[in-house]
Amino acid sequence: MKTARLCKLSLAISLSVATTSALASPQGAMSARSFAMGGTGVAVAHPSAAPLANPALMAAPQHDWADDFGLMLPSVNARLADEEEVVDQVDDIQDLIDGFEDFKSSNPAEAQANARDLITRLEAFDRDTMRANVGLGLGFAVPGPSFAVGFFATGNLTATVRGELDDNDLAILEGIAALDPSLVDSVNLEESLNSRGRLLASAVVEAGVSFASTFQLNNGNALQVGISPKYVELRTFQYTESVSDFEDDDFDADEYQTDKSGFNLDIGAAYAFGENREWNAGVVVKNLIPMELDSAQTRIDEDKYTLELNPMITAGIAHKSDYHVVTAELDLTKKKAFGYEDDTQWLALGAEFDAWRYAQLRVGVRHNLASNDDNDGIEEDTQFTAGLGLNILGARVDLGALYSSADVGAAIEFGTSF
Repeated sequence: MKTARLCKLSLAISLSVATTSALASPQGAMSARSFAMGGTGVAVAHPSAAPLANPALMAAPQHDWADDFGLMLPSVNARLADEEEVVDQVDDIQDLIDGFEDFKSSNPAEAQANARDLITRLEAFDRDTMRANVGLGLGFAVPGPSFAVGFFATGNLTATVRGELDDNDLAILEGIAALDPSLVDSVNLEESLNSRGRLLASAVVEAGVSFASTFQLNNGNALQVGISPKYVELRTFQYTESVSDFEDDDFDADEYQTDKSGFNLDIGAAYAFGENREWNAGVVVKNLIPMELDSAQTRIDEDKYTLELNPMITAGIAHKSDYHVVTAELDLTKKKAFGYEDDTQWLALGAEFDAWRYAQLRVGVRHNLASNDDNDGIEEDTQFTAGLGLNILGARVDLGALYSSADVGAAIEFGTSF
């Protein structure tokens, strides 16, 4: 498959997912600031990102430059894991198949050389996986201690492409390589090979409102509580085809997609303590109502994969001042993988250093406690992040970058606060 074909196919999937909503999303949505700080935010999110991270923080004390209004419009992030260069492998395999068909009459010896090369290529292609994530988000918030309100719409499409070897193909190719050259012309390699490529994609659309308020405790401290009722739509896409026929023109969105929608709920709490309230603790429970959706069966096989949206609990603690934020965060529950992904349960650290509100430097690291060598796809292990924030005449631009042994990623966000 040509690289352009995969790009067209990925775009077509994204558009078909987005037809019923402006945005589409499976990994939890996050702001570019959170992205750059190791995915943290439960104890430190600014008002515009609070509905994504912890709605209670809309009612928590904020800097005077962010205590009236916050806007995120939009936030975009992307990650790519393709250490085996799966797209290039599919491209090379299809070129060899095309070359065999071109040479089998005019140059049988060259056609047999292609068959021998295909043996090596298909063996290397088996179980190799590529994964791409694309996330979008927008939101605004009107913070306040007594009553705060916000709106959010988020999305994150995850797609994986995987190679699967059919052992019978090796015997076919070895037989072709050993044939008398005069017989090579009788072989149709495009119809003989059954090795295949499989594309799995999942998306979770979320749109909702957030409310938060402060409750005074007997010890003189305050507890912020927030709630986010939301509409959720799940979608899956499974397309499996022989490697020689893996084409964007063949897919039918209705045939290969499944979808399900319903209402769900996030709740969160935040608590500031210390002599100057410099410490802040937060906890959030997302997706209180479990939801799941099976993928479609394909004409080649009957395998199904289940996308699960289960309650996720995350707790965090932070130390902050006018010039710095340092935070730690832990997922108390594990997120089950969909298809060729790793289960995830993140332990994360993040920091931000502020230069008089005009610029912010951010760094982070997170480690997946659920990662293991037996996962069925790309391993999610330890990720390192960094980023920069710029504030010019009230307009805000946040940039983020991510790197790991398997992943590279970037994020950008525009917004304002006052």
